[in-house]
Amino acid sequence: MANSENQNDFSKGSVVGNILSLALPMTLAQLINILYNVVDRMYIGRLPENATLSLTGLGLCMPIISAVIAFANLFGMGGAPLCSIARGKGDQKEAERIMGNAFSMLLITGVILTVVGLLFKKPLLYAFGASDATYPYADSYLTIYLLGTVFVMTSLGLNAYINAQGFARIGMVTTLIGAVLNIILDPIFIFALDMGVQGAAIATVISQAASAAWTFRFLTGSGTILRIRLSSMKPRMKTIGSITSLGLSGFMMSITNSIVQVVCNSTLSTYGGDLYVGVMTVINSIREIVTMPVSGITNGSQPVISFNYGAGKYDRIKKAIRFMSISCIGYTVAIWGILHLFPVFFIHIFNTQPDLVEAAIPSMQIYYFGFFMMSLQFSGQTVFQALGKAKYAIFFSILRKVVIVTPLTLLLPGVVTPAVNGIFLAEPISNFIGGAACFLTMLFVVRKELKKKA
Repeated sequence: MANSENQNDFSKGSVVGNILSLALPMTLAQLINILYNVVDRMYIGRLPENATLSLTGLGLCMPIISAVIAFANLFGMGGAPLCSIARGKGDQKEAERIMGNAFSMLLITGVILTVVGLLFKKPLLYAFGASDATYPYADSYLTIYLLGTVFVMTSLGLNAYINAQGFARIGMVTTLIGAVLNIILDPIFIFALDMGVQGAAIATVISQAASAAWTFRFLTGSGTILRIRLSSMKPRMKTIGSITSLGLSGFMMSITNSIVQVVCNSTLSTYGGDLYVGVMTVINSIREIVTMPVSGITNGSQPVISFNYGAGKYDRIKKAIRFMSISCIGYTVAIWGILHLFPVFFIHIFNTQPDLVEAAIPSMQIYYFGFFMMSLQFSGQTVFQALGKAKYAIFFSILRKVVIVTPLTLLLPGVVTPAVNGIFLAEPISNFIGGAACFLTMLFVVRKELKKKA
């Protein structure tokens, strides 16, 4: 344990090296984690019958799935930076208390979400844009997925605490176990047992349960620096308040993403029908894949920034922010060009129906315009979270999704022809305004904060 603690001291060695040692396995873990979501859509999009309707049904479930992830982020992303700061100060008891309280809240919230989701799934799905043709597919998937909510909450929420301690490879294994199981089980349940979307949901729940078991086993074993103990799980309102305060940023990012998905699906259903809800499902799926390296870099940077903040190493914080920002911007500029030039390649990953492909090409090119501006939002949010600046992180989460995207999604179809293009145009506009505002504010706040601390 002493060796692990010394090895994961981010106040020593190369800043870039520390970030990459976390970012590379985290990026691979992100790729693996994405397979949880997209592999279902890849298989469903190739069903011999009703592939597009089935894919659209899964897309209608995404806002509810995003809401579950939001609560996992609330206690995972909220407590992990606090753990890193406490470790940087040498206060291991407080770090364990933070992790234990977060685990208690993940379990309690998971049970509540399961009950609420099962009770209100039908009105929610219709409110989200379901039609009589797509509702049966959405209902089949969501009912089973909700039964595994506690597993999803545990695996996603607790994995943040594995990564926060510097065990990025262990965190990668957590997602690898579930993803490999999902890839193996999906074709068995979907095609061999002819269970369609229900089979996809069963495979996902089993896989998440395996990931949750692995995560819990590691964090209660001897190989970790911080351990989950019954004594640390006793709810302490001050600790829970600190976790939720900082976690509101990650929560708002996911919950506002859920709100945008609802508004987009509902508006697209009105102006473009089930076909364009399917197009948005494909575009969202592609986004999950292409944003993966950005998430890996920002997630790898966060523990390094937090630890050095707690240790008072302010020059290292500046180096970490500089490397993270330049890397994210460079990657997103490159991927924007690739998406614009080769949209069909990415669309075919999820669906090959000619009508959907034809509709998706122009929609995708509009949606991803100026994609690099999104990386500014990611970088700014990461720094605010890492330094414990909860209010800034929450504000910019709400600004981009609620204040900018949602109103534009509702207003632009009335002034843009064809109307569906207005819905897809809301995303790049929000990236330019929200991304620039978040990043520039972060630079100003960090400069002022570090100057004061120094």
